[in-house]
Formats: sequence, structure tokens, C-alpha cells
Amino acid sequence: MCINIFNCLRFFCLEVYIAVGLPVSIWRVIGDRAFAATPCLVSVIRLLCIPDGASDLCLSCFPAAPAKAKPAEAPAAAAPKAEPPAAAVPPPAAASIPTQMPPVPSPSQPLVSKPVSAVKPTPAPPVAEPGAGKGLRSEHREKMNRMRQRIAQRLKEAQNTCAMLTTFNEIDMSNIQEMRARHKDAFLKKHNIKLGFMSAFVKASAFALQEQPVVNAVIDDTTKEVVYRDYIDISVAVATPRGLVVPVIRNVEAMNYADIERTISELGEKARKNELAIEDMDGGTFTISNGGVFGSLFGTPIINPPQSAILGMHGIFDRPVAVGGKVEVRPMMYVALTYDHRLIDGREAVTFLRKIKAAVEDPRVLLLDL
Repeated sequence: MCINIFNCLRFFCLEVYIAVGLPVSIWRVIGDRAFAATPCLVSVIRLLCIPDGASDLCLSCFPAAPAKAKPAEAPAAAAPKAEPPAAAVPPPAAASIPTQMPPVPSPSQPLVSKPVSAVKPTPAPPVAEPGAGKGLRSEHREKMNRMRQRIAQRLKEAQNTCAMLTTFNEIDMSNIQEMRARHKDAFLKKHNIKLGFMSAFVKASAFALQEQPVVNAVIDDTTKEVVYRDYIDISVAVATPRGLVVPVIRNVEAMNYADIERTISELGEKARKNELAIEDMDGGTFTISNGGVFGSLFGTPIINPPQSAILGMHGIFDRPVAVGGKVEVRPMMYVALTYDHRLIDGREAVTFLRKIKAAVEDPRVLLLDL
């Protein structure tokens, strides 16, 4: 044990010499004689390493410190009388060094080994946050009703089948608003129904579908044929508490504004009362979706199969526009036409949307068949 401590101290001195930058030839000489020049350090090591009753052979592991030469003293005339030596004080008893390890406490229960995968983390207890009583972070699930499931299925089928493309335009609603404001009271008095903007778009769509019959057609994927419909049945999307429904206005080409408004009112009332039958929503060759009632500015509607196009209406907002070389604030509406590009080309789609724009901005186009 003493030899090991001695070697450790030698290596410690070696590292110190290297750290201060002494060359190897110097620290080898100094390292061999370091302990001889340090009697205090040797004495400490002896006290630490030699237990009580150990043999003196252990002292040979540490070189004794060389005795210093005493300087020569001048001869004295007469030697003083020597005093009697004081009684030697016995050295303090050295504390006994433990030679055994303390006992290790045994666990009260036997250890059970488990695989790491079987150890489950313990969730931390929830910490009460300030204001936790005002709103709970919870969730719940509800079963989708059959109508919502059917709507989701048909919309996803449309995305997977049709090559949908959307074109946009804007409509100046100044003339149609002026016509409605001028004749709404007389219209309500005669037909007992309010005059809205929906009838103008439905009638304009029927007029444009007659001009572009390909938009009213559909592809039969089973026979790989194009089916042209000679009638115009327009589906009008209506939002209900149960979901979105699309009742059909049939033979729109033969209706006027009053007939269209009356049919829309009847279908809307049946939808709100959940009285729509399957026959009311069956068929349809074209769809109009009016997101403007919810304040929508812009959007791209999804085709309602088995149709080839859908018109999206949006909110009416005042915007500055150029009119006759001047900037004027006009009530404007963005409209979007999503069509199946497998059947309808861009020329037919843009021409169709411009025809709707012209018929809504100036209803006299319908009367003159322009």
C-alpha cells in the first residue's frame, strides 16, 4: 500500500514538472530526489501508510531525509552546566483505520427484474393553470350522420374523377342593385315574395348554358360517351343544420324571375324543416353555390357529380374600379367557375362565365337575346 501511494506521488510530481515546462532530463533527476529533500512530506506519508504495530521494513520504501550539516561554532571558554532532560511526552495514540467495508443494507423486498419495454412511464399529475376553470381542454366524438357521409363520399369522388380547373371574373352589381331597389316593393306586392339576387344568377346561368351546351353535358365513364342534356336543371346549394343540400330547380330555361324566386323559397323552407325528399335533390345539370351570404370574398367550389361545372357566388363589397377612364367605387362581386377540363376547354369556360357576367350586369341582354 505504501509503495502505491509513493508511486502516485511520483507521478503527481511528474505531471507538475511537465505542466511548468521542465525538460525530461531535469524532472528525472528531480523526481528521484524530491522526497529526500522534503522530510515533512515523508513524515506525513509514514504516518498515513504505517499502521500501528507494523514492521519497520515499510520505512525502507521512503528514503530518509539527509541531515543538515551544522555550522561550526566558536570554542567556548567554559561549557555551561547541562540541564537535566525533560520528561518525554508520549505521542498521541493514532486513530484506528477501518480495515473492513461497512455492511450494505439489504432491501426489504426482493428485487424483480422487468424488461425495459414493460416499464410504463408514470404520467405527471395535471398542474392547475390560472383560469383553468374558465375553459376545459377536452374533446368528444360524434357519429357522422348519413347525409354528411354521403356528402363526403360524393365530393371525394368528384376530386378523384374530374380534372377540375377554376376560372374567375368579377361582376359590377350596380345595375342589378338599382333594379332591385326600384321594383322590390311592386314585385313583393304582386308575387308575394321578395326579389333577391339569386334569381338573376340562375336565369343568367340558364341563358349561358343554352349558349354553351357543353357546360350542360357530362361524361359517361361507363360507356366513354358525352351526354348532352337538352333541359336545364340547376341545383342550388342550401346550408342546413344537418349539412349542405342541393335541391334542384327544374326546367329553368322556361322560368322567369318570379318563378325562380318562388321555387327557391319553397325548396329552402323544406330544407330548413328537413322535409326534402330524394326526388327534390335528384338530377341537376349545373350547380350554383352562394357563399356570399356568409361574407365569402373568394373561393373555388367543387363540382357536384354527375355534373361538369359549378358556379360560385361571393360577397358584394365596394371596390374602386375604372369606369369610362375614371375611378369609381362600385359594389363588386367575384365569381368563380369550376369545370371538368376533361370535357370543357378553357375557351368555352371563359366564354360561359363572361356571358353570365353580361346578363347580370345588364338584364336587358336577356330580353334582347344578345
